Amino acid sequence: MAALLFVILLLLPVTTLAEPVHDSSALKAQSARTEPLTISEVLARIELTHPLLRATGIERIEARAKIQKALGAWEPTFKNITQAARIQDWNFLFAEAVYTGGFNDSKLEVGHPWGFRIMGGIRNGFGDQLATGHPPVQAGQAGTAAWIPDVTLFYPQQQMIFGGEFKLLRGFMMNDEYAELQQAELAGPQAEIKVAQKRQDLYLAGAVQYWDWQVAVKQADVVKRALAVAEERLIQVQGLAKGGKAAPLDVVEANKEVQNRREAAIAAQRQVEYEQYHLSLFLWENGEPVTPRPEWAPEFQGETPLPTKDEVAAYKVEAKEDRPEVRDLYIEAKMNNIDLKLAKNYLLPKLNIEGGRVDAAADWIVGVGYHYGMQFEMPLFQREGRGKVMTAEADQQQLVLKQLYTEQQVKVDVDNWLSAQVRARDRVKAATEALRLAKTLEEGERTRFNMGATTVLFVNLRERNVVDSAYELYRAQADYAVSKGGMLWARGNLSKPWPESELAKYGNPLTAAGMNGYKQPGRD
Repeated sequence: MAALLFVILLLLPVTTLAEPVHDSSALKAQSARTEPLTISEVLARIELTHPLLRATGIERIEARAKIQKALGAWEPTFKNITQAARIQDWNFLFAEAVYTGGFNDSKLEVGHPWGFRIMGGIRNGFGDQLATGHPPVQAGQAGTAAWIPDVTLFYPQQQMIFGGEFKLLRGFMMNDEYAELQQAELAGPQAEIKVAQKRQDLYLAGAVQYWDWQVAVKQADVVKRALAVAEERLIQVQGLAKGGKAAPLDVVEANKEVQNRREAAIAAQRQVEYEQYHLSLFLWENGEPVTPRPEWAPEFQGETPLPTKDEVAAYKVEAKEDRPEVRDLYIEAKMNNIDLKLAKNYLLPKLNIEGGRVDAAADWIVGVGYHYGMQFEMPLFQREGRGKVMTAEADQQQLVLKQLYTEQQVKVDVDNWLSAQVRARDRVKAATEALRLAKTLEEGERTRFNMGATTVLFVNLRERNVVDSAYELYRAQADYAVSKGGMLWARGNLSKPWPESELAKYGNPLTAAGMNGYKQPGRD
C-alpha cells in the first residue's frame, strides 16, 4: 500500500503538466460560450475582422490615388503673372528715351487627354507716359507704353488673352499622360482582384487550420480516454498481483503503459494548443486574436454527394471566370494593349501647333501682341518607337502563354481536388471499418484478459491499435473536409465574400475587413 501511495505522489506533478495552457487572449474569449465553432463562423470572422484582408483593401484607396495623380496632368490651372520691362531707346532721329511698361495676366489653362491645351483670361497693361511723338501716339492710346489695339475690354489697356497648343500626329488621342490615366482606371479592378486573392488564400488557410485543430482536439480526447483506461487497469493488475493472480512483471508492464500514454496525452495536449494558437490568428475580436477552446470543437460532418461530370465541366468554366489568377491576367493584358497603342503612336512624327498672346513684357511694349509656331520632327530610323513596339509585343506574347498556362492550371486544380475528395471519401470508409474491427479486437482481448487467457501486453497492443485507427479516421475525415473546401477554392468561390446572412451573425457586414478601402461619402 505504501508503494502504491509513493507511485501516486510521484506521478501527480506529471499529470498536472498535461493540463491545458491558456494565454490572456483565451481568458477573454467568450468564456460563457457553449455552442461549437463552425467553419462558417471561421470564414465569416475572417471576412469581418482579419487585419491582412483589411490591409489588402487599402489597395482600393491607392487605386483612386493613381487616378487622381493621372488627372493632374490636365488639371485646370489658374495663373496670375506680372511682368515689367524698362527700355532705353536711342537713335539719330530721336533723343534718348527711357520708359517702363508691363502687364498683369489672370488666366485659366485647361488641358485635354487627347493632347491639346487651351488658355484664356484678361490682361491689364501698365507703363510710363511717353514723350510726344515717340513712339507715335495714336488716338485713344492715352500715352502709355503698354497698349495693343485689339480685343480690348473696358479700357485700352485691358484686353482678352487666349492661346493654345495642339498635337496633331504624335500625341493626338494617345500620349504618355493619357496612357497613364487609362492604366490608372484599371487599378480599381486590379485592386478588387488583389482583395479577392487575399480573401481566397485566407479562407483556404483558415479552413485547413480549423480542421487541423479539430483533428488535434479529437486525437487528444482519444488519448486521454486511453490513459484513463490504462490507469484503471494498473489498479486492477496491482490488485490481482497482491492476490497472487498476476505476476509482478504485469504490474511493471501496466505501469509502463500508463507512463507512455501519459506522455502521449501531454504531447496531444501540446498539439491542441499549437493548433488553437494558429487558429486564433484567423479569429479576431476587438483587435485581438481569440483562442478557441477545445470544447468548441464540433463533430465532423458526414459524406456529401460527389459532383457529376456535367457539374465538373461547369466548375472548370466557372474557375476560368472567377479565379483571381485568371482575372488578373486579363487586367494585365488590357494594360499591355495600352502600352502597345502608346508605342505605335511613337512611330508617328511630331507635328505640334501653338499660338497665343506673347508673354514677354518687352514684346508687349513695342507692340508685338501674338506669337505662332509649328514644330515638325521625325526620327529617321524610328529606333525608339520600334523598340517600344517590340517590348510591348514581347510582353503581349508572354501574357498569352501565361494565360494559357493559368487557364489550364485552374482546370487541373478542379480535377485535383475532385480526386482528393474521392480518395478521402474512400479513406473515411476504410478507416471507419478499420476502427470498428480494432474495437472488436480490443473488446475481445479484454474479455480474454479478464478470463486469464492473455497478458497485459496484448491488451495494450489492441488499445494502441484503437487509438491509431481513431486518429487515422479523424485525419481522413479532416482531409475529406479539406477536399470539399479545396473544390470551392478551385472554382473561385472562396474569392467571393461570405454571404451577408452569415456575416450579420457575428458583426456588421458594412464595416467588414473585406469592405475596407471602399470610397465613403465625404472622402477623396
